[in-house]
Amino acid sequence: MSMSYLDSSCWSRVRVGFVAGLAALALSATAVQAKGLKVGDTFPDIAQAGLEGAAPDLKGKVYLVDFWASWCGPCKKAFPVLVELQKKYASQGFTIVGISIDEDKSDMDKFLKKNPVPFPILRDAEGKKLGEKVEVQGVPTSYVVGADGKVISVHEGFEGDKSRKAYEKEIEEALSKVAK
Repeated sequence: MSMSYLDSSCWSRVRVGFVAGLAALALSATAVQAKGLKVGDTFPDIAQAGLEGAAPDLKGKVYLVDFWASWCGPCKKAFPVLVELQKKYASQGFTIVGISIDEDKSDMDKFLKKNPVPFPILRDAEGKKLGEKVEVQGVPTSYVVGADGKVISVHEGFEGDKSRKAYEKEIEEALSKVAK
């Protein structure tokens, strides 16, 4: 007669426990994904966030907020696309606001000297003010915001042409809703 460490009723309990554990893990993963500012939420007032730099007046405008850092590779790749978008849609009232989370202001300044941009840049050292409020999980993270102040989309990371096309579509749709 062979002896088993776990009889059949014990295996049933192990399976139930395993399934329950997987369900709990799935729920916690969902909670992590649900963290932060989401589509449909109102974007906080940048002018009231206490950031370094002069915040533009965004009331009634379609805009994109881009959290970035000078040391971030994907951020560097995104900048030419952001410059292109600003130039393409500025005449329609669209603007971009870059928010650097560089701890050292001189790092941000050196980057911007090599990569000048036609849109305002503010600094949220280490993301401790606005970055924490919107719960940015990493850089680059950008938010396209409609004229009503509501988040239209959240982009985590940068995927080259795929991101550019998504930005253009979202910006054009939002601009088409603005009363002329």
